[in-house]
Amino acid sequence: MRAFLFSLGLACASTAAFAESFTITATPVTEWKSVFGQIETRDRVPARARINGTLQTLEVSEGDMVTAGQQIAVITDTKIDFQISALDARLEAQQARLDTAQADLDRGTALKERGVISNQQLDALQTAVDVLNGEISAISAERLVLERQIEEGQVLAPDAGVVLDVPVARGSVIGAGESVAVIGGGGSYLRLSIPERHAEALQTGDSIEIARADGTITGTLAKVYPLIEGGRVEADVEVQGLDDRFVGRRVQVRLPVAERQALLVPAAALHQEAGLDYVTVQTAQGPVHQVVIPGDVIGSGDAAMVEIVTGLSAGETLVIADE
Repeated sequence: MRAFLFSLGLACASTAAFAESFTITATPVTEWKSVFGQIETRDRVPARARINGTLQTLEVSEGDMVTAGQQIAVITDTKIDFQISALDARLEAQQARLDTAQADLDRGTALKERGVISNQQLDALQTAVDVLNGEISAISAERLVLERQIEEGQVLAPDAGVVLDVPVARGSVIGAGESVAVIGGGGSYLRLSIPERHAEALQTGDSIEIARADGTITGTLAKVYPLIEGGRVEADVEVQGLDDRFVGRRVQVRLPVAERQALLVPAAALHQEAGLDYVTVQTAQGPVHQVVIPGDVIGSGDAAMVEIVTGLSAGETLVIADE
């Protein structure tokens, strides 16, 4: 064994000019936990019917984009048309009575000027005209209410966004307050459901890694909800460039839950012999091979670092041969 180390030392010494050194220090490493997040829209608002009736037209379906105030359906109630017809008939009758009362008032005014009738009789004629005018105004107001109900048959989008659900079909009987469509708007975010044992480690502003087919993107932990239900805490993650074509889709997320000290060495410092992992350690007697047990790889490419589980101590110096 001594002969092997001596020969290794001579070999390493001959390549010292082509090697670099690396001093091992304890480095803080973030512990990550993989969970699934669900894509949600910030607002999920139902577009509700304001009157009872039949769904006459339905202008949207799931996946359509709408703007705030856009008409998405029309509800009709035939009883309103009958009520308006009845009010029109009453208005016509009252108008005929008013015409007669106004003619009587005009004649009474002329007769009063000639002293044929008294002031009391003239006042009675004026009162009859005023009463009919009031009744006509009341009927007109009732008609305006019914016209307003017809306008309220238009179902409008409460917010700009995408139509997530349309639970009714054309021709359905709809009650006031019933949902015609559900609109998702206000942008999208990730909703996480995390085991409560990790709740204390979650901090607003933490970076979160989101897995995609072409790699990973980073989001920011925007909010941690204080209510824990079923042993899980909910949190929201803001993500730029999040694919929100499918609301409710689950994506894999890595979030930081703890931090620990680890010994990290460059990936280039490790080499294998006979199935074992070695690093070259600089000692007082020269460079020697040291068996180590590697752990996780942190980073990628030339910046990749490997955690050493056992075999090294902080303060030791590695010799890394240039390729």
